Amino acid sequence: MKYLFNLLFLMSFSLGVISFALGQEEMPVSWTFSIEEIGENNYNLIFKADIEDTWTVYSQFIEEGGPVPTTIWYENEDVIERIGTAAESGHLKKGMDPVFEMEVTKFLDDEPYIITQQVKVKDPSEKLKGYLTFMTCDDERCLPPTDIEFTFDFASGKAGIDNGLEAADLASIDGNVLDQIRPQITESYETPLTDCGDTGEKKSSLPWMFFFGFVGGLFALLTPCVFPMIPLTVSFFTKDTKRKGWVNGLIYGLSIVVIYVSLGLLLTAFFGEEALNRLSTNWIANTLFFLIFIGFAFSFFGYYEITLPSSWSTKSDQMADKGGFLGIFFMAFTLALVSFSCTGPIIGTAIVQAATSAIGPAVVMLGFSLALALPFGLFAAFPAWLNTLPQSGGWMNSVKVFLGFIEVALAFKFLSVADMTNHWGFLKYEPFMAIWVVVSTGMALYSFKIIKFPHDSPGKKLTSSSWVLGLGSLALAAYLGSGFLYNDDVKSYNSLKLMSGIAPPSNYNFLLPKPELDPLIKQDYPSYHKCANNIDCFKDYYEGLAFAKKEQRPVLLDFTGFGCVNCRKVEEHIWVDNNVRSKLNNDFVLVSLYVDDDKKLEDIYISKTRKKKLRNVGNKWADFQIVNFKQNSQPLYVMMTPEENVIAPPRGYKEGINEYLEYLDCGLSTFKAQSSL
Repeated sequence: MKYLFNLLFLMSFSLGVISFALGQEEMPVSWTFSIEEIGENNYNLIFKADIEDTWTVYSQFIEEGGPVPTTIWYENEDVIERIGTAAESGHLKKGMDPVFEMEVTKFLDDEPYIITQQVKVKDPSEKLKGYLTFMTCDDERCLPPTDIEFTFDFASGKAGIDNGLEAADLASIDGNVLDQIRPQITESYETPLTDCGDTGEKKSSLPWMFFFGFVGGLFALLTPCVFPMIPLTVSFFTKDTKRKGWVNGLIYGLSIVVIYVSLGLLLTAFFGEEALNRLSTNWIANTLFFLIFIGFAFSFFGYYEITLPSSWSTKSDQMADKGGFLGIFFMAFTLALVSFSCTGPIIGTAIVQAATSAIGPAVVMLGFSLALALPFGLFAAFPAWLNTLPQSGGWMNSVKVFLGFIEVALAFKFLSVADMTNHWGFLKYEPFMAIWVVVSTGMALYSFKIIKFPHDSPGKKLTSSSWVLGLGSLALAAYLGSGFLYNDDVKSYNSLKLMSGIAPPSNYNFLLPKPELDPLIKQDYPSYHKCANNIDCFKDYYEGLAFAKKEQRPVLLDFTGFGCVNCRKVEEHIWVDNNVRSKLNNDFVLVSLYVDDDKKLEDIYISKTRKKKLRNVGNKWADFQIVNFKQNSQPLYVMMTPEENVIAPPRGYKEGINEYLEYLDCGLSTFKAQSSL
């Protein structure tokens, strides 16, 4: 498996492509398109790139294995007949590229890069549509490839970008311009009818990210790649005076923190904070996360090792031999490199979990590195403590195997998000929970030495820790199995608090009968469904609003998502309450809008306000939330009258059934008072 690292690198780069396409909007390269008529229905299609200082764009003609070449794709090529190969001009530079270690052709920033393609047009009344893919780099980094859509209108002689036009040009786009601004909402949102004692603020998750990273660092300390390094490294520090050994240990520990936190900051700087946030719900990203985590798991099981190139650690080790502050820093850097086979999967898991925050990766890395650095500093200050450390042995491999089981379980969490957002319907509640029960049972069987992995020692004697871990794993399996118990109140499975936000919603299942819907309502309102806990809801804003007007009931607008952990927590631990369920079913009209739903729209729309293409259901409702409420966080709960007057400030994620009931009661009483006027 010596090429496994390269495979994982390519997967990680693929995530960069996805995150860039989803969240990063500014580019150091701007494209313009124009048409030059030659005569007799012959035209030159001109693609011009203006490149910012220090950046370059790669030629169309690059061999495989290097950077992505500039490529033009025509969606309806039957409109034209290409004459010859596209020519390109600009400040061309050809030579060995140190980043890709191959000969490449690229265009520099001091002249525009121009591609000219001569074509014969079969029918000038037909527009030619397509997109251009390109990649740009500077001396320090490469941005993932991106697509620029274009249209050539031969009848008018005009050409332009399909996405990002000015408002005055929207009418020229083939598609439907969608203006989702609701004037009454935007006006009343600034001054709601009442405040209901809620500001909509959410608790910061950064302390939990730090804690998650710190726990990961503690696990990393117990792995065979790191644990044996503690006495060896500390012994090196204690050769000199006690004070110098303490200082060197402190520098070594701080170097570990600097290295890992810098890595976290670089991840955010490279991908962009908005892109990292969008990764958590994208189905392609979550599918890749699933594959990467399974790869990590089998590495922990001992079937192969994920290692960095040996030349990296050799060069770092040579720098460490120079001594002094720089030498100690490179000693820490060498530890980070040689321990990658154990720490890499843990770091990867932590980073993915923190991808919903702009500084999440840095916070996770801070927690991870502090846990990793702590023993080196403490044992350097108090070397006598080294005698209390347990001996290295087979127990460390057991830690890795347990981490492998955890990786398998988490992998299916990401596949579940992909399944729900893309409506595949193969990983519903029952198979997901069954997989977690099997994983927990596997941990028990491993603890009791009934199953083994490649690096396990041949001994069969069960220690006290084996019994504790085995019985604990069986207890976990039994607890997870209780999630299959039927809850008669909600007509579904009994949702477990431990699995809140991890498992699919219990109403997303194979085996239980579908809740009965009122056929008369369903006939008039196709988006009418049963949502979490058997609550009536609408999945289209305009249908829900029409029903609310008919029934003269207030609307509870619920901006949610399939991959939204806190949305599931509210549904499974607040909406499950009988009083809350009763109010949502009988007093309000619940409208749940999924902002990460990948179901394609029948037509591609253009947001008039944001000038973005809305290709799927999630795009449409995310646009609705942004243009009317100036925010895109989930969950977000908004109480409104049928006339679209916002009753109270929106409520974000907050725990507590009583507080949620007070919020609903406040909105309901305000609505009744308003209606009686």
